[in-house]
Amino acid sequence: MDFFEVVEKRHSYRGEFKNQEIPRADLTKIMEAGIRAPSGLNGQTTSFTVVTDPGLRAKLHEIFPHKGIATAPAVIVAHSARVEVYQGTAFEVQDYAAAVENILLAATALGYATVWTDGETAKEGRPERIAKLLNVPAGQTVRAVLPLGVPVGEGRQKEKKPLAERVRFL
Repeated sequence: MDFFEVVEKRHSYRGEFKNQEIPRADLTKIMEAGIRAPSGLNGQTTSFTVVTDPGLRAKLHEIFPHKGIATAPAVIVAHSARVEVYQGTAFEVQDYAAAVENILLAATALGYATVWTDGETAKEGRPERIAKLLNVPAGQTVRAVLPLGVPVGEGRQKEKKPLAERVRFL
């Protein structure tokens, strides 16, 4: 699949996953894509925890009751540290967002599905509870949880506004 096909096929998958293990080689490729994302002044403030252990995934689901997390053979947790890299400015949000987008595209390219869950991740004290469960290093904040696997159902990207409504060429 070429890059532009991957961009067109990437979608947010909120369903259940097949009971099919993801090979470590595929997980490694996906995570390599994540860590190669641009980072403000190369601060590299984003780290990840990939959860494949069934017991830990079950505990993660208790904290975050999302059907994708319940059935995903792998769950990627993005966490970042606030590091001021330029005149008092930190780019942790931009860094983690770029890294997650690379992960979403890499997962799609390899035939997997996922969803970026940062809004729900941030509720009900979940970041702190997830960080404690996964022993996320002090000073890092859990930002997003991405359930990952082979989807049970079909998915497709939602309709996007036409290019002419969102892009201006001057």
